Amino acid sequence: MKLFLDTAHLPDIEEMVAWGVVDGVTTNPTLLSREEGDPRELLVRICETVNGPVSAEVVATDAEGMISEGRELASLHPHIVVKIPMTIEGLKATRVLSREGIRVNMTLIFTATQAWLAAKAGARYLSPFLGRLDDISTPSMEMLAGLLDILDHGDYEAEVLVASVRHPVHVLEAGRLGAHVVTVPPKVLRQLVRHPLTDIGVEKFLQDWKKVEARMQQGA
Repeated sequence: MKLFLDTAHLPDIEEMVAWGVVDGVTTNPTLLSREEGDPRELLVRICETVNGPVSAEVVATDAEGMISEGRELASLHPHIVVKIPMTIEGLKATRVLSREGIRVNMTLIFTATQAWLAAKAGARYLSPFLGRLDDISTPSMEMLAGLLDILDHGDYEAEVLVASVRHPVHVLEAGRLGAHVVTVPPKVLRQLVRHPLTDIGVEKFLQDWKKVEARMQQGA
């Protein structure tokens, strides 16, 4: 399962890319609105930092506008993947852009059948939103399992990019079900790294090594 960062905050991206585990980045208008400067310049800088796909979302709501914006975004950098919402107009735009060779990440997917339609329209990535489903007491993992099952029975090139990830358990369960990609905010990636027993173990090793150094100094 590939790991994407869900953020537009360049310092976090630069830090975590250096860890050697980040395969791509997803952004959206809300994330970009929190950062200073020209969003398009920031997207280019993110693309130059990450050796992988970087999703950038359109804000138009009609197919014609989405297509125009999508072409503009795709021209910014080869890494750009155009995010388009799962709507009728979005399906129309996805069909046009995908036929032009522009990769599309269809976002705001909440049902398996929405994902199926997005795959049929030519989307390269399908983004089901787990956390938002759980927020309204809808079992997100049941939806994800059904989504993956449907895709397994068809000849689709789309990858399932699990989004709206709130905690490490979402990552674990998505991986167990066979999701192709998971995108996580920096907070969740840090949670995936940390474990109290690891911290305790490191501290114990350091304390024991200090004893060795003390003995060596006494014997010198």
